[in-house]
Amino acid sequence: MSKKLSKHVALDDTDRALLALLQADASLSNAELSERLSLSVTPCWRRRRRLEEEGVIRDYQANLDRRLLGLEILAFVQVRFASHGDKAPDDFEAVVRALPEVVACHKITGDADYLLQVLAEDLDSYSEFIEQVLRRQLGIASIQSSLALREVKASTRVAIPEG
Repeated sequence: MSKKLSKHVALDDTDRALLALLQADASLSNAELSERLSLSVTPCWRRRRRLEEEGVIRDYQANLDRRLLGLEILAFVQVRFASHGDKAPDDFEAVVRALPEVVACHKITGDADYLLQVLAEDLDSYSEFIEQVLRRQLGIASIQSSLALREVKASTRVAIPEG
């Protein structure tokens, strides 16, 4: 039986500090980063560039307040397929990747096959999304929604493992 090896990137304390600073504020310039890390600009830039090239840093983004944008509904949607032997799950994944309402999609274990995180303006628009988009996907046996009543914690930050 072959084992799939996972790729881990070696990080030193400076790399971890750089990642923590960028997670807290991705808009920091290389000059600001180098000052906070007590490095000169060029070595700081090289470290950042290496972490980008190795895929540790995938991209940079601004975190937006969904409610201020009028997105009041946050739903967790479990999708279960009737059969896994056909092409329907693969087609579903391709459709989901293109849907702006879906901010996260995970293939999971348990009773459901997928867990989606969906944003909508209100219950009417969420209902329309379920009826006009999700229910029209072939092969889906069931869709179960759970609406968030209160957001206790929402973060995209990753805990950086110690070396």
